Amino acid sequence: MKNNYLITLLFALISIASIGQKDSTKFIEFYGFAMTDFGYNFNQINPAYYDAMRPTRLPAYENEFGTDGNVYFSARQTRFGVKAESETKFGKLTTVFDFDLFGVGADQGLTTIRLRHAYGQLGHFGAGQTESAFMDLSVFPNTLEYWGPCGMLFYRNVQFRWIPIIGPTELVFALEMPGASADAGMYSDRNELSGIRGRFPLPDLSGHYRYANEKFGYVQLGGMLRSIQWEDQSADTIDLSGKAIGYGISISAGINIGEIVVLHLQGIYGAGVENYFNDAPVDIGIENNFDDPVQPIVGVALPNVGLVGFVDLNWSSKFTSSIGYSTTIITNSDGQAPDAFHQGQYFSANLIYYPVDNVLIGTELQYIQRDNYSDGFSSSATKINFSLKYNFSKRFYGNK
Repeated sequence: MKNNYLITLLFALISIASIGQKDSTKFIEFYGFAMTDFGYNFNQINPAYYDAMRPTRLPAYENEFGTDGNVYFSARQTRFGVKAESETKFGKLTTVFDFDLFGVGADQGLTTIRLRHAYGQLGHFGAGQTESAFMDLSVFPNTLEYWGPCGMLFYRNVQFRWIPIIGPTELVFALEMPGASADAGMYSDRNELSGIRGRFPLPDLSGHYRYANEKFGYVQLGGMLRSIQWEDQSADTIDLSGKAIGYGISISAGINIGEIVVLHLQGIYGAGVENYFNDAPVDIGIENNFDDPVQPIVGVALPNVGLVGFVDLNWSSKFTSSIGYSTTIITNSDGQAPDAFHQGQYFSANLIYYPVDNVLIGTELQYIQRDNYSDGFSSSATKINFSLKYNFSKRFYGNK
């Protein structure tokens, strides 16, 4: 898959040869930045996320990830991308392909190519991998830390979308690639659960409406509806097959207060949509159902709440700051283990200096906390981070 990314990039580079220099409605742009983060973690976190602040990756028990106190250096935020635009008889054609170096999933902990966007839009229709229509990317504050507030929606997904209203005020609907994760809780080592397989016969349905005003800012309402199913393929007398409806609603806003302050707000409520959160655990939990011998446990969509409140402060053309708080709260099911994730909290504050165009130097204080479901354990991490970032971009225009 990594080779495919490089091949795509090569074709984009070759295409420059056929592009002229005059028509501003047709261009290809190369963009990105080189970024280095370094600092000190006074506590401990999963080593795969040494340079990110994720409450779900904090210890679930004492010294799960060794002892406190570690220096870290990272270049994983570094990014490269290609964007092309041209006008057609069906409207504007936009194509975006970019990646950063922050390994996740099977590559977690590595500095390696990770696809961010592979997306195209022609007029009112788009397809490919980009931000979910359920989320609001504008909520993300001007922070240095890579992962960002835990309680916001943040998920790039493969999708097909329709945008009937395009502009600062917009209306978007999307069919997105389904998927979910489950927590077998106290029964995770039972053989009866080994034959459970997920099934997703329907895409996730998402959308949002944003009203924007140049002076005030914007308000956005988003929604999500999904079907999550699982089948028990084991040959025994117990049938653990089941299904759940996942849903969510989000309201968010970016409010301009004078020329200096921008307020970022978001509130989310739902169930079974944890994988659309920036940092949350599983979508499905186990609930005891001992009165039924055929189905003694059932899967349920776990309710979730997310909150974000950040303030960006633009002191001058050279200095900015961002400060705020976010939280994720899960209503756990009674079959989950005592050390299951219940609540995450996130706080950061920074000062950023822009000495010249395309250069950033900043420092940031970061704090996160994790609370378990029922064993009374909690853990936290405090970091001091320093960042240097160097941006670049270059457009090549087509012929008239």
